[in-house]
Amino acid sequence: MLTQKLLFLLLSPPRRALSHTPASLHINQTQHCKQLPGMVSSQAQLCRSNLELMQTIIQAAREVKKTCQKTFADMRWNCSSIDIPIDTPKYRPDLDRGTREAAFVYALSAATISHTIARACTTGDLRLCSCGPVPAEIPEPGYRWGGCGDNLHYGLIMGSKFSDAPMKMKRSSSHANKLMHLHNSEVGRQVLKESVVMKCKCHGVSGSCSIRTCWKGLQDLRDIAMDLKTKYLSATKVVHRPMGTRKQLVPKDIDIRPVRDNELVYLQSSPDFCSKNEKQGSVGTQGRQCNKTSSGSDSCDLMCCGRGYNAYTEKVVERCHCKYHWCCYVTCKMCERNVERYVCK
Repeated sequence: MLTQKLLFLLLSPPRRALSHTPASLHINQTQHCKQLPGMVSSQAQLCRSNLELMQTIIQAAREVKKTCQKTFADMRWNCSSIDIPIDTPKYRPDLDRGTREAAFVYALSAATISHTIARACTTGDLRLCSCGPVPAEIPEPGYRWGGCGDNLHYGLIMGSKFSDAPMKMKRSSSHANKLMHLHNSEVGRQVLKESVVMKCKCHGVSGSCSIRTCWKGLQDLRDIAMDLKTKYLSATKVVHRPMGTRKQLVPKDIDIRPVRDNELVYLQSSPDFCSKNEKQGSVGTQGRQCNKTSSGSDSCDLMCCGRGYNAYTEKVVERCHCKYHWCCYVTCKMCERNVERYVCK
């Protein structure tokens, strides 16, 4: 599967996992594709025929891990499953059982791969693509199309070709899981499409901005991840049942409507992630930092699941008393202050 093979088989050091692939490893020879085990035949063929693209996909896998963990830093489940121990033979069950968490990771992975490829076209890191096409609509007075827009079209084509390939293999997991992962990957790409915004640069005498050169670009990945987090929180539980001549995913508790194209879906309920439970894929929240003054998911009451918390004081060194000097630099002093932290029992 995408997440398991992209972020697991190609993620931990002994398996050349993508997000832990050494920075010194550059996929610039076809034999390097053999250093990335776990790929299905179509992925391996894509690697051999487009070595530059694989370097971009390695970068995308690192971004998935970093972005996921930042996005869920305030939740009990904080993408810890992506940090797989070296000696672990497979993913923890929270990503292996068709859970809500797996839905998010698959959607984020699909969006990130296409996002990274689209941006790589713009920066010139991929020679087989260039800037995105000039928009067809006529700009408003004072605006003109120019610059170099992100090549979303190429990113979507190549991203889906790589990320969906394992799920289209006949022997890849259960049919229900395949349908779920394909659906959630498409939701991730749909959110990516909706993230296109107009970006402009001003031109004019003394910064008057009388003319704006504009292009279509993608929002930052953190914004896309937050949109997907909202969908994660409202994800729909589904079942795999016959609908007409074939089995499909349908909402478990709402049989009157089909699954919507823009909602994340999951097959198995998740644990509460309060306590460590290897069978359920929970690492627990013991030792996690919490926010004593918050009323949200990062509050000490919710994060610590009612177990209470310990307080300690940490000395923090940070820049202070900064001054701007003409022209053009800033000088700062380094100050120490004590900060009270709280961690779950």
